Amino acid sequence: MRTSLILLSARLLDPATGEFLPQTALAAAGGRITALGDTPEIRALADASTTVIDLKGAVVTPGLVDGHIHPVSGAELTGGLDLSSCTDVEQVREALARAVRDLAPGAWLHGWGLDPNVFAGHPVGTAPFDAVLDGVPALLLLFDAHSMLASRRALRLAGVDGPRTFDQATAEVVCGADGRPTGLLLEDAACELVERVAPQPTREERRERLAAVLRAMAASGLTGGHAMDANGDSLAFYAELDAAGELPLRLRVAPWCQPGTGADGVRALIEQQGAGGRLWRTDGVKIFMDGTIDNGTAWLEHPDCHGESRHAFWPDPEEYTRVVGALHRAGVPTATHAIGDAAVRHVLDAVEKAQAGGGRGVRHRVEHIETVPDDTLRRFAELGVIASMQPTHCCDFTRADHTDNWSRRLGEERASRAWRCRDLHDSGAVVVLGSDWPIAPYPPLDVMAGARHRRPSRDLARAPHGPEQALTALEALRGMTVHAAYAAGEEHEAGRIAVGHRADLTVLAGDPLVTAATELPRLPVLLTVLDGEPTHRDARL
Repeated sequence: MRTSLILLSARLLDPATGEFLPQTALAAAGGRITALGDTPEIRALADASTTVIDLKGAVVTPGLVDGHIHPVSGAELTGGLDLSSCTDVEQVREALARAVRDLAPGAWLHGWGLDPNVFAGHPVGTAPFDAVLDGVPALLLLFDAHSMLASRRALRLAGVDGPRTFDQATAEVVCGADGRPTGLLLEDAACELVERVAPQPTREERRERLAAVLRAMAASGLTGGHAMDANGDSLAFYAELDAAGELPLRLRVAPWCQPGTGADGVRALIEQQGAGGRLWRTDGVKIFMDGTIDNGTAWLEHPDCHGESRHAFWPDPEEYTRVVGALHRAGVPTATHAIGDAAVRHVLDAVEKAQAGGGRGVRHRVEHIETVPDDTLRRFAELGVIASMQPTHCCDFTRADHTDNWSRRLGEERASRAWRCRDLHDSGAVVVLGSDWPIAPYPPLDVMAGARHRRPSRDLARAPHGPEQALTALEALRGMTVHAAYAAGEEHEAGRIAVGHRADLTVLAGDPLVTAATELPRLPVLLTVLDGEPTHRDARL
């Protein structure tokens, strides 16, 4: 087998120990690391077809993996007007006005990334924007991607003029006292009422945008991601890009299981496991236990300050428990979106019940875990349930003084338990880190930095939210290497730099363990290697 890649003059960082390996060079063939050694002996393995790169002392880590991303839906949702930098209603209004001026007559306006904090505690709705959006069909996605604002014109075109009922228990067309929609749509089922009448991009446009997003992810240092959906054309797109040699990330895909799926649907999900290609595979099932705290659709043990967040996503939570049991018996790992304390507790109860029927080898996960009481922490390690965390959500969507929407809804006690990365780690849980892109930016150095500093990325001079919950630099690196591999059941072949392991590698200009957390996002990514082939190479190499 020919040696395809050789890296020389490298500092090889082992995230398991936090130390540099004694070797300074590596060789790869057939997508695997085949040799580690010093520069002269590894250079001797090259032939005329080998790519040889002198790293000049750069640091090599195992390939960084995002533990929770939505590549296809994210590529679609982030088209249009970026509202993520707006901090008040007036800035949103000005951005919309500029976009409307450039809009063709009758065209739809799409926006994304809207932070509910811009409403400063007032009801979230389209009223502040009705004048600027007069006659314009517009859909404005809120940052959590669980809700959107639809303009009056968009609602009229969709025939939405009052409340509706849905299988998703927390889905809602929010209406005012007069029974008319306020423009706020909660959860997918409600959003789809309007989305389905809006013009859609062509399949080719969607495919090309996905390819561009994946290339940018590779350039940020990512070699893989746990994709938490398989909706629409997702799997077909992955297969096409993989077959064409244009898939620059290794993807582990978990299709959704929604309320009302039924026994036949669960069997279909089980039969789908393992399907995939060279660089992607279907592995696991994504399930929702609740919505979000910001929207009042999370499931809390005690309602929020508005009397909301009282219900599970599943009308009958015990049906969720039965689904988890069936998947567990089939050896299928689950990844459950659970944000509120009641939701997290129910997931752990369901896993415990499933394990009582036999088997602890299935690695179930809880996604998000935004607030939990002390007695929940220990259960993750006891049950072997993985904690999948997105610390940048805490950084950018909440505030240290608890004046943000998320914290106000929860109150001081629960807001002080925000994103308990440190407590979960110290209780023995395996903590995996991710971005939940498009909810937050995907660059992995930003994610690891946020786990360490817990400050708003737009203003790092501001106070951190819950600094006692910060991870160390090494723990953050493990969250995107060693622990990501463990969560995928791949610790025997990924997450370390070792002979026989995958040649998925990220090369940085400096040591991420000694780079200050606030400086880490600016650390240059010099090279990204997937399956032994460069997917990104900086001009300096």
